Amino acid sequence: MPTQSFQRILELLDEHRVEFIVVGGVAAVLHGAPVTTFDIDTLVKVDAQNADRLLAALTALDARYREHSGPIRPTKEDVMAGGHLLLMTNAGPLDVLGFIGQNRRYDDVAEKTSSVRIGSLPIRVLNLETLIEEKKALGRDKDLAVVRLLEAVLRRRG
Repeated sequence: MPTQSFQRILELLDEHRVEFIVVGGVAAVLHGAPVTTFDIDTLVKVDAQNADRLLAALTALDARYREHSGPIRPTKEDVMAGGHLLLMTNAGPLDVLGFIGQNRRYDDVAEKTSSVRIGSLPIRVLNLETLIEEKKALGRDKDLAVVRLLEAVLRRRG
């Protein structure tokens, strides 16, 4: 079992200049919501150059698909398809997403981000208001529970 280090994943994505936005549970945590998450969700820009940079980072992370018995590695074609890659890395689980919610892509939400520092690393995170919108749109019980926590964080900031 790999040692889980979301920071290591983020460092390698940054080191390889991958264009990505942290979304999901880790985004909620970075905004101050007291939630638990077991993977890191990243919304990536889907284009050829970013796919190459992402694959270099995934190689450094020894990334492979979680749901397969053998080590099947993601390819450029997988990234360019713009779907969801559910991966295990040597630093823990990583979901590489081509879209979120109602087919919202990187470019659709790129201006709806906040910069959060993790140590000296600046990370783009889906802003609180947009994260709440996305969680509400999903409508799953687990997402709606997080919405209440995120709305409380938003009220405290108010």
